[in-house]
Amino acid sequence: MYQILNCLHQKQPLRKELLSGIKKEVEAGRLPPNVAAGMEEFYRNYKNAIFQSGDPAAAETVLSNMAVALDLMLLDVKDPFFFQPYHKALREPFDYYMFGQNYIRPLIDFRNSYVGNHSLFYEIEEKLKQGHNVVLFSNHQTEADPAVIALLLEKTNPHIAENLIYVAGDRVITDPLCKPFSMGRNLICVYSKKHMFDIPELADMKRKANIRSLKEMALLLRTGSKLVWIAPSGGRDRPDPVTGEWNPAPFDSSSVDNMRRLIESSGAPGHMYPLALLCYDIMPPPSKVEKEIGERRIISFHGAGLSVAPEIAANCEKSEEVKDVYTQALYKSVTEQYNVLKSAIHGKQGLEASTAGIALSQPWN
Repeated sequence: MYQILNCLHQKQPLRKELLSGIKKEVEAGRLPPNVAAGMEEFYRNYKNAIFQSGDPAAAETVLSNMAVALDLMLLDVKDPFFFQPYHKALREPFDYYMFGQNYIRPLIDFRNSYVGNHSLFYEIEEKLKQGHNVVLFSNHQTEADPAVIALLLEKTNPHIAENLIYVAGDRVITDPLCKPFSMGRNLICVYSKKHMFDIPELADMKRKANIRSLKEMALLLRTGSKLVWIAPSGGRDRPDPVTGEWNPAPFDSSSVDNMRRLIESSGAPGHMYPLALLCYDIMPPPSKVEKEIGERRIISFHGAGLSVAPEIAANCEKSEEVKDVYTQALYKSVTEQYNVLKSAIHGKQGLEASTAGIALSQPWN
């Protein structure tokens, strides 16, 4: 069962160990050739990214992390895991959460990474302790976003890092190369609007599945002390096709309002914060939205940024105009934070990129 992981214990050469293990699985008919090709590319790109870091232990890191990752992918191909509408992170007997943390950690250049308004994360933790619900309205950049968020907060705010619930699209729970990472996160599984009609005959099933997921979300929020991350854009940011610049994708007001209504009807106090992420260099998505599962994984060693701004209260009026204004207020805050992170990381300004409303720090130092 553990074909590749067994090779690790035999101390065979890195390339031969991993790639020959994949080839043997294909020859034995246990692994589809297209999945095997994706796994081989995943390995090569991960290896190149880790060696970019200059870490003297890079070879050992690649060997150990990729051996486990590929073995978990093989296990899922043999015995596929199916996600429920609400998936709670699998921590035992195998800790999928720590697997994801250990895999993504060496891809982050912490010397060139920053957190904005770190004190607000302590504020959020206090609200959770008091039984309040908190929603983080965020842009979405990569499949690695959950790990990036958790890694930038793991030393100072481990409760947030480990208990955050992500509203996740179906692609991260169906792609065999992504599933082992998703199994280590708390997820509310939904079908993205962007892919609702990829296969028209499945649209009705997807709508019904989303209704079930919303009901699960409502039940969770009624118990209080829940922290939810949602990307109201419905998918990952993409670069401008003309300029190549990355910016947060526009938020969908109906997604924001659905979340607002769930919070208000939960019976527990609720709070809504705008959150910005900048980490696309680590694992950028395809330049265009793809219908097919099985995208290419481009991986790099790079700095990353995370920032949160003070909560924005929703207006008591519920007209469409007010909903749009509120959505734009959230989006504006996310964009402002994103631009500060961009100046710090890509503009090489570091901590000096801080502004009056966005104080950058490196809380792991």
